[in-house]
Amino acid sequence: MSSFDGLFSLVQSLLGQPAAHWLREHVDVPEGLLDFSWSEQALHRVWLAEALNLCLLHKLVDAVPDGRRYVEEQARHGRKVVFDHGALRTVDWPDNGELPRGRQAFARLLEPLGFTDVRTYPLTRLNMTGWGYRQMDLPEDIAQFFVSELHPGRFSESFQQAVSRVVSSSLDPLEAQHLNILKRLQLTRHCSLDEAQTVLPALYRAFGRQHGVVLETDYQCLLKESAEMAWIATEGNSFNHLTDRVQDLTACVAHQHDLQRPMKDSIEVSASGRVLQTAYRACTVSRGLIDAAGHYREHAVPGSFVEFIQRKVDPDTGRIDLNFDSSNAQGIFKMTDSKA
Repeated sequence: MSSFDGLFSLVQSLLGQPAAHWLREHVDVPEGLLDFSWSEQALHRVWLAEALNLCLLHKLVDAVPDGRRYVEEQARHGRKVVFDHGALRTVDWPDNGELPRGRQAFARLLEPLGFTDVRTYPLTRLNMTGWGYRQMDLPEDIAQFFVSELHPGRFSESFQQAVSRVVSSSLDPLEAQHLNILKRLQLTRHCSLDEAQTVLPALYRAFGRQHGVVLETDYQCLLKESAEMAWIATEGNSFNHLTDRVQDLTACVAHQHDLQRPMKDSIEVSASGRVLQTAYRACTVSRGLIDAAGHYREHAVPGSFVEFIQRKVDPDTGRIDLNFDSSNAQGIFKMTDSKA
């Protein structure tokens, strides 16, 4: 079995054969992975990082029909999408149920996989902070994570009380056996194939909603002050978006407009001029909320979306610019604002 066969076998152990085959046909997998060990006894962390990223990409395209259609259109034109980064939101709040506070719930699993928070991004307009987590073995090839924290302490007291009611019921998807595997992985950079198959489902579950059903009154309270916290209330720590790295964003956008796809109105350009981003508007999903009479009712709310990014070469390094940009990020975040 080749290393790439092994990678997709690991993905298949979680998602099943049809999904693993779909990913193999539609998503670019970096050749640089072949420089790292793959064996049943000693699996390098890059393989587990890539397997997780592939599984999370599939989870998002399952949730975002426009995203699946886009990826499959690219394949019909002979191109596999290049997974640049995924984004998720957390809450910087002490009353977070069983979960560690804010981004620490994800630092504990990303760091053993070789990801390091290389830069902090103030998201001042949103009362949030973002961190770029980059995989240090293959930084240009393995998709990054943009992890943001919302700071409820900067909002009203009623907002903070609603946040507590929402997130205090959170359960921890990582059990002791998973944390032990991650600890060994962090120390040695390797785990066995059996350990990878054991921990991957728990890592996958971490990117979801860990708290219970939300009261409609709490949802509306949160929405008045923060569309981002309202989104977290229904979607939790799911991927907010995933991003395809394209060579020519202007041409990509023009083509998507020709197809009458639900695109953002403009392209966000970083202060350096080297990072250009835009996105589809968020899909609409149906989520249950509990009304004042205690009845569970479905509501149409913003879900996740697909983003597009072009990274130009940094002349100082001769490499593509892997950074993010605070202004860009805040513009992209508006895709899930139901009031926008």
